[in-house]
Amino acid sequence: MELVPLGPEFGVEVRGIGLIDVASSDNAYRATRVALDEHSVLLFREQDITDDVQAAFSRAFGPLERVKIGSVGAGTFYSRLHNIAADGSLVPPTHQQALTARANQLWHTDSSFKQTPALASVLSARIVSERGGETEFTSTRQAWSRLPPAIQARLRDAIVTHAYANSRDQIEPGLMTPAERAAVPPVRWRMTWRNPVNDRTALYIASHAYAIEGMGENEARALLAELIADATRPEFTYRHEWRPDDVVMWDNRATMHRGHTWPHDQARSMVRTTISAVDADGLAELRPSA
Repeated sequence: MELVPLGPEFGVEVRGIGLIDVASSDNAYRATRVALDEHSVLLFREQDITDDVQAAFSRAFGPLERVKIGSVGAGTFYSRLHNIAADGSLVPPTHQQALTARANQLWHTDSSFKQTPALASVLSARIVSERGGETEFTSTRQAWSRLPPAIQARLRDAIVTHAYANSRDQIEPGLMTPAERAAVPPVRWRMTWRNPVNDRTALYIASHAYAIEGMGENEARALLAELIADATRPEFTYRHEWRPDDVVMWDNRATMHRGHTWPHDQARSMVRTTISAVDADGLAELRPSA
């Protein structure tokens, strides 16, 4: 296996093994898991990708989430992110799928709003637009390391509230139905997530986060915005330009990401599988004390 650097101090392209190798070989899986813990973002080019291959690869790392209600693919393991209607036409900019894509252009980390958050996500490119549609990543581990020690001491055990509605309401208050809101009520997590394998700490924040215990609403939102802005300065990000059959995996414990726009008259179709975190991934420390 060869690892080729992608971003500023994080992210690598994996060469020499593919998704099927990882799904079928314990040695390939172990090497890939080491690379994920160390580099946070992994790129696999030119994969023979199908839903079954993607699921088999993802399951090597842990249990898969089922897609929440209100999303395309609800109840399955496959979140289908596209602008294509059931009849094959392209949806208009005001369609829910298009609004969801706009919300995904906010910096976020997948499933921080769930009772069990995500270890990692796997996104495959099925149809790529001719222009735009990139996915941008930043390392929240590097962002944490840049903070002065006094601020680290202040924030390490801070408790943050995350809600899916917080990010969606920034795009369109009616984007979520009452049933969708009820299905994903707010959750509380520590502001930092430590990787137990290498003892490295990362900020755990994103557009779903909006409140910090012990702070007023305005103060909390201002601090979160400041931390996100610093973490996502252009010199600290990697912007991935998709090719057909690309697959990117990222560690939700140590990154944030966002999508970029593409022309509404061009089709784009991506499929995401999401791997749930377990206590061995440091989840126990993320939970706030009772």
